Formats: sequence, structure tokens, C-alpha cells
Amino acid sequence: MFSSEPRKNSNAAFSSATAASETGVSAVAEALNKLVYYFQTVPTVRYAFIVGIFIALSASLLGVTLVLKRFSFIGDGLSHVAFGAMAVAAVVGITDNMLIVMPVTVISAVLLLATGKNAKIRGDASVAMISVGALAIGYLLMNKFPATNNVSGDVCSTLFGSTSILSLTLSDVWLTVGLSTAVVIAFILFYHKIFAVTFDEDFARATGTKAGVYNLIIAVIIAVIIVLAMNVVGSLLISALVIFPALSAMRVFKSFKSVTICAACLSVLCASAGIVISIIDGTPVGSTIVAVDIVMFFIFWIIGLVKGGVRK
Repeated sequence: MFSSEPRKNSNAAFSSATAASETGVSAVAEALNKLVYYFQTVPTVRYAFIVGIFIALSASLLGVTLVLKRFSFIGDGLSHVAFGAMAVAAVVGITDNMLIVMPVTVISAVLLLATGKNAKIRGDASVAMISVGALAIGYLLMNKFPATNNVSGDVCSTLFGSTSILSLTLSDVWLTVGLSTAVVIAFILFYHKIFAVTFDEDFARATGTKAGVYNLIIAVIIAVIIVLAMNVVGSLLISALVIFPALSAMRVFKSFKSVTICAACLSVLCASAGIVISIIDGTPVGSTIVAVDIVMFFIFWIIGLVKGGVRK
């Protein structure tokens, strides 16, 4: 006679696998129910999705240009400038810090792009100088003239965007949607000129393109994106939001147009996924979005390797 022991072990393994599968399905269902509940009952969750998607879209458009112009770290420099400007606004007592942060960041963006062509102070050196200086001054002011008793919490929230996106108001949403829409429209209108200035500025000048004007437009757009993105990922992680989608898209696609479109779609997808995971699991929003961007970069890197191997 055959032993019934293997059959018992097989049934036990099947039952265990079925139980694990049911547990996984129930966990997913519970997470989705939690997300739907928050989305329906908590307005700030809906605001976070809207703001995150619009900022991710506008940030990704300029990411390709910045990577190709070798100004990837300008996001860091400008975000630290914005951090310092926010500290100044808090010290002065200005409730709407945009009145200081936006113009200061725009001026700094113009100066950074201008000094990038200076033979004595190259682009990376000027970015590092302004970045470190603004960050140090901002932190000094926030400690010397604290707006609240929780200085460490304020600094952490500003630098990493840990809670700010989940405490947005309706006016913040309208401001973000309006400015992000303006950024997208400007990019579409001046797409060909931005393309020319990005790849060969000297040739663009020779053909009659006013490169200085379009560099100014790029600088203003970058500044607007940086200020808006501080609510999503914080000032220290802004560069990831701008650069990672572009770098991921470049692993697979080669043309400027296809890379830009892919980066935009990828950025929106990663931002949405990051916000969903953050809401369900209670993780910091900014760090979660960047973590998703990193995972997506490695996925596209592998796809690029496979695609390159197939071509060979």
C-alpha cells in the first residue's frame, strides 16, 4: 500500500499557500478601502494628488533640458535658496512667504545660469557656493528666530516635505495648478527654441535665436517648479523629482521628444504611486516618491541593457 504521508504534506502545503494568498488579497483590499475612504472624506488627500501630479508633470519637462545642459544640480542650489528665503520670510513675519521666496528664487536661477558661462566661476562651483550659503543662512535664521517651539520639526518638514503636502489648502491647489499649467504651456510654445538652446546654444545664436531670452525663460520655469515642488518632496529632495524621470527615460529612448514624453508620464506615475504608498503605509511623502523614482530608474536601466543587448 502507498503511504498517505506525502498526500497529507501536499494538502498542508496547498492549504498554507491558499491561506497566504487570501491574506495577501485581504491586505490589498484593506489598503484600497483605506485609500478610497481617505480620498472621499479627507480633502487634503485629494489636494495632495492634484498638486503632486501637476508638479511632477511640470518638473519632468525641464528635467531633460537640465540634464542635457549639465545643470542637474541647479535644483539643489535653488531649493536651498528657497529654504533661505522662507527663513527670511518667517523672521520678517510675512505670512505669505511666496512674496519673498518666488522672486528671490527666480533671480537666483537667472544668476546661476549666467555664472555657468563664466570662465572664472563654473556652473557647478556657483551652484555649490549658493546652495551651501543659502542653506546655512536659512538654518541659522530658523534657529535664531524660531517661528514655533519645534524648530527641528519645522526644519525637517521644510527639507524633506514630510507633512506639508498633506496639509495643503484649496488656495495652494489653485496656485499650483495655475503655475504648473503656465509652465506646461510655456514649454509647449517654446519647445523648438528650448530644444535648440539645449543642444547647441552657439549654433542657435548663429541662426538668429535669442538664446539669452530662452535661457531666461528656462530659468524662470525652473524657479517656479522648485518653489512649487518644496510642498511635495522638500528642499533637499527636489533634484530627484526633476532629474530621475529624465535619467530613467534616457535609458530606453534616444530622441529629445520621446525622452520628454516618457519622463513626463513616468514622473506622474511615480508621484501618484509615492503618494498612495505614503497614505496607506504612513511613510514620509517626499522620501516615498523619491524611493519609487529610484526603483523605476533601475527598472528602466535594466530595460535599456536588455534593449541594447537585443540590438547587438
